[in-house]
Amino acid sequence: MKTIRSPHNIETVINRSRFIASVDHVDSVEAAERFIESIRDPDAAHNCWAYKCGEQYRFSDDGEPGGTAGRPILSAIEHADLDNVAVMVTRFFGGIKLGAGGLVRAYGGTAASCLHTAEKVEIIPRTIIKVTVPFDLMGSIHSIISRMEITKREETFIQTGCIFVLDIESDAKETITSAIRDATRGMAEIQEMMKDE
Repeated sequence: MKTIRSPHNIETVINRSRFIASVDHVDSVEAAERFIESIRDPDAAHNCWAYKCGEQYRFSDDGEPGGTAGRPILSAIEHADLDNVAVMVTRFFGGIKLGAGGLVRAYGGTAASCLHTAEKVEIIPRTIIKVTVPFDLMGSIHSIISRMEITKREETFIQTGCIFVLDIESDAKETITSAIRDATRGMAEIQEMMKDE
């Protein structure tokens, strides 16, 4: 699965109406909603949008006839096989009505063009693990962090030692946890965490 590397937009004119599509990578529903609010233009006739974050998605026709704007934008995201993206298509009305079919083509087509021309990156699934070790084994964990693809999120001292919260590639979980067990002679306590813990 892929996502968008960075914000991107395009503009097109269809029967004198101006359509501006903007897309960005979003990590959560909250981030998608923030993006939509930041892009919304109060001077536009319509600000139609869709987002997809894993299994969660939403879309809005923002006053256009039902099913003619938000759903086609979402379809463009799905057809591009993208995830963790939000798309806003803003319309400045040019005085000519497009009809339902014309609106579907305009919104869906503008969104699809924007997604097609945006730079994409592969989504690499991540896992968060919590590693608890005695003080004398902290150096072993630091050594593993420095030589493997690991992001340290937290390092907290407790009475009996230290807790590390580590962000790792899901595909490397077995390799990394085995390395931790070996380096700590099985004394590390390793626990997988939920992403929002």
